[in-house]
Amino acid sequence: MRTILIISMFTAAPLLLSAQDAAEISKKAADIIDIEAMEMAATLDIHDHRGNVRTRQVAIATRTFNGTAKTLIRFLSPADVRGTSMLVHDHENGGDDMWIYMPALRRTRRIVSSERSASFMGSEFTNADMGSRSVADYNHDLLGSETVDGRECWVVESVPLTEQMAEENGYSRMVAWVDKENYHTCRVEYYDLDSELHRVMTISDYRRQQGDHYWAFSMQVRNVQNNRWSEMKVDRFQAESELAEAQFEVSALENF
Repeated sequence: MRTILIISMFTAAPLLLSAQDAAEISKKAADIIDIEAMEMAATLDIHDHRGNVRTRQVAIATRTFNGTAKTLIRFLSPADVRGTSMLVHDHENGGDDMWIYMPALRRTRRIVSSERSASFMGSEFTNADMGSRSVADYNHDLLGSETVDGRECWVVESVPLTEQMAEENGYSRMVAWVDKENYHTCRVEYYDLDSELHRVMTISDYRRQQGDHYWAFSMQVRNVQNNRWSEMKVDRFQAESELAEAQFEVSALENF
């Protein structure tokens, strides 16, 4: 699903690229990590502002069925979260559905749209981060170019098309740094509904998978407003999955 990035230089880019080009950059950045089927094991470290760390082991699987990308996330440890599961259905025509199963309550409930911006299991990742974002749902603008860790990047601003979408996702805009050579997104800034910087995500350790697709093995998100941060690192990854579609349905969440 993720090195500290140092912005070493800012250069004003010539205004040669249109808004359509900015959208094209965003689409290519999304397409390069679009893997239809995968399974992975990951470690999620959650750091609070006092330096305390909570560690979770997570298993994640994704497969696409009839145009709908279905993602299953299960917490394996520690014991107090074991069995907690989340299911995401990203639909080809836009929008998604999310559910969460809490073993302590022995029930599954839908995550409603107003909860998309909520914390994902106490981390600085959000529920929305667990799904995908459609490039078509945003207006894109090329802000310029910057050098990040010696890599030339486009800086692309994306603004939700509607206020409702902004409220559901919890941010008014996001700014992404996309490597000009390989279209790897290395940094994303999220601004809250008051246009204040809220979270900074850094993405690194991209590894080539099937074809021209890549997967980032390290992702870190820092909440600059409360000084908490979380990091997810991939421990094992395979660009395929043999899980049956039935295992990506709501009725299977409690079977763990």
